[in-house]
Amino acid sequence: MREIIFDTETTGLDAREDRIIEIGGIELVNRFPTGRSFHEYIHPGGREIHPDAQAVHGISLADLEGKPAFAEVAQKFIAFIDGAKLVAHNAGFDMGFINREFARIGIEAVSPDQVVDTLQIAKRKHPMGPNSLDALCRRYGIDNSRRTKHGALLDSELLAEVYIELVGGKQAALGLEVADGYSEADATVEKVTAVAPRPHPLPSRLTPGDLEAHSAMVGGLGDEAIWLSEELAAWRADGKAKIPA
Repeated sequence: MREIIFDTETTGLDAREDRIIEIGGIELVNRFPTGRSFHEYIHPGGREIHPDAQAVHGISLADLEGKPAFAEVAQKFIAFIDGAKLVAHNAGFDMGFINREFARIGIEAVSPDQVVDTLQIAKRKHPMGPNSLDALCRRYGIDNSRRTKHGALLDSELLAEVYIELVGGKQAALGLEVADGYSEADATVEKVTAVAPRPHPLPSRLTPGDLEAHSAMVGGLGDEAIWLSEELAAWRADGKAKIPA
C-alpha cells in the first residue's frame, strides 16, 4: 500500500483566488517511510501573499523570486503521487487548492476517494480534541520543536508520524521481521502457533487445609445444597457433566 503524506502553503485562504507557494510530501509504503520525498517552492505569479498567511509560514514574495510556476512542477508532482492515496491534515483545504491549480492548467481533479483526511480520523479517535497537528504531536510524544513556522515538507514529516500513530501502524509493526519476497498480500495470511498439551499436569495449588475448610463449608449447606448433588460430583471428577440448573 502506497501513500503520500503531503501539505501545502498558500498565499491565503481562498482557493478560488489564492495560489499554492509550497508543496511538500513524503512517501509511505505499508505505513513505513521509504525516503522518497517531493518538495517545491512555487511562484504565485501576480498574486500577493496575505500578511496573515505570511505570519503562519514565513514565506515572502522575495523568497519566491526565480521559483517555478505551478504549471512547471505539476507533472513532477503528478508522477510522484501516481497510484497512491493522498493523506493530509484538513485535506479539504489542501485538495481545494491542488484541484484549483490543476483546473487552471487543464488537468483532471483528484477524486475524493483517493484522499485521506487525518483531521477527520483524529476527531473520531479523540472527539474531545484538540486535534491540530501540534496538539497531536504532543499527544503522541512526537518532537515538533523544529516547527517554529509552518512548512510543507516538515509538516508532512510530522504528519506521517502522527498518521502512523492514528492508524496504529507503529504498534502493529513492532517485532515483525520482513522477509525477502514479502508482499502486501502476505499481511492477510493468519499465522497460527500450535501449543502442545503439558506432558504432566501441574500439581494442585490447594493445600490440605483448603480442602478441609471447603468440606466443612459444604457440610453446613444442608441436604439440598447443589454441591452435594451426584451430577456436580461427576462434573468435578471428570469436567464433562453439566451443573444442574
